[in-house]
Amino acid sequence: MLFPLIAIKRSLEDVGYEAVDVFTTGNRDGVRRTLILLLTCSFSSLLLSSLLLLYLLFPLNYELAVAGGIAVCVEALLTVALFLSKRVRCLGILFVISMFMKKSRNLLLTAGTSLVVLRNIRNTLENTTGLVRSMICNLKAKKAAIVAPFSSYVEMLKWLGNMLKGVTDLGVVNLDSQLKVSPRLESDKFRWKLSEAEQRLNDTVKYVQALMSTVSSVTDRMFPAISFLVLMLFIALHVKKYCADAKYQNRFMSSKFVVFDERRKTEGKPHVLPLTPEEEKLYAAVPSARPTTREGRAMLKFGVPVVSHFMAWVIFITVDALLYCFVDIVTRKLSELEPFHVPLLMSIKGIATLVGIPLGEENHQKDFSYSVTLFEKECLPQPKLLLYNSVVPLAAILLTLFIMALMAAKVGQLRLMVCERFFPSAAEERVEYLHAKILRKRCKKKRKGRDNCSLTSLYLKPHFWCPLLFRSKGDPQSVV
Repeated sequence: MLFPLIAIKRSLEDVGYEAVDVFTTGNRDGVRRTLILLLTCSFSSLLLSSLLLLYLLFPLNYELAVAGGIAVCVEALLTVALFLSKRVRCLGILFVISMFMKKSRNLLLTAGTSLVVLRNIRNTLENTTGLVRSMICNLKAKKAAIVAPFSSYVEMLKWLGNMLKGVTDLGVVNLDSQLKVSPRLESDKFRWKLSEAEQRLNDTVKYVQALMSTVSSVTDRMFPAISFLVLMLFIALHVKKYCADAKYQNRFMSSKFVVFDERRKTEGKPHVLPLTPEEEKLYAAVPSARPTTREGRAMLKFGVPVVSHFMAWVIFITVDALLYCFVDIVTRKLSELEPFHVPLLMSIKGIATLVGIPLGEENHQKDFSYSVTLFEKECLPQPKLLLYNSVVPLAAILLTLFIMALMAAKVGQLRLMVCERFFPSAAEERVEYLHAKILRKRCKKKRKGRDNCSLTSLYLKPHFWCPLLFRSKGDPQSVV
């Protein structure tokens, strides 16, 4: 049972090595290698089209049929392009690797900033608008509530009139009086001011919401496409510079460099390995797991913009949260306020007399009290907090940026290794250039050291300072 498993494992490893070789070199000698290349390209395009399908379905809310059709077309075109062009395959691998590079970091920071600015500013605007609307609503309600105290006073006057009617009814002369009071509160200027304020508020909110919706829609739909095009442009420029310019990022020593130096050593020509400690700091070996000082500085440099953008995000989220807390506290405190009770008691004491002799005493009392609210409960604002909707996407972006910062130093090495695998002739030229560059620096340093030594030794000799008293050893008339 063990031997078949080992044989299957070895066969899978052979197929994997062959797939990598045919994918990088493009050598399709035979039906087997052609079929392996076709399957590899199909699998790669399937993964990328699956990501495209998920993006079209969820963030952009496309229909399943439309998103599926687009994904299938992209998969077919990408499979053909990967199968026919070695450069396209190189660009595809570099695109995946470049997700951890500086350009991807900038794209993620831009996406996070757009997310925070658009969502939190929109939420801040909605909370502020709700607060202003509640004030307008309360003013309208207070206009109607002002009539309530007058109604109480009217009832009080009617009751008083009835009491007086009973007093003045003497049987001989009947005094009949009708009291009609109709409270009416109308102010055209007040109503016009409220209507104007509400209209201006609605116009401003509609304009800002339309602007924010347009920017958000364009950002959600166009940003990934623009980001993809910009990233592919930078990758294509990188490949072009790698193949055309031997000086471009040529500070890494690969296995080809080691083989080239060993061949020169066996031929008796000048070689550079092993490197000096100073040269090891300048030229890193690839692949290497241990981070160098240069790579550590690169990681810190990679993380500085992340920290600055994170502080800006925190400021935007904090302002939105503080406004939410302010409106929420005001709403809660206003809702806890009890209505103000205005006591209004009316009492009449009547004494009946006959020729100055009191016959009886009557007390009449009625309660006309009423309550006044400071703020109508139906007009209280209802603020919203987008802390969860903002923090969760930003946490995902920050986690991705943290992983990218850890891998930023090594991604450059991986990118150069991929280019070396796809373009071996350009890699040979770069190796020869770097080897000659190290030799030139060594020769220049040795020449400079000899010149310094000769000058130093000349300064220390007596005949340099006193040529009349001391002669050089070659002069037979030297005087001591």
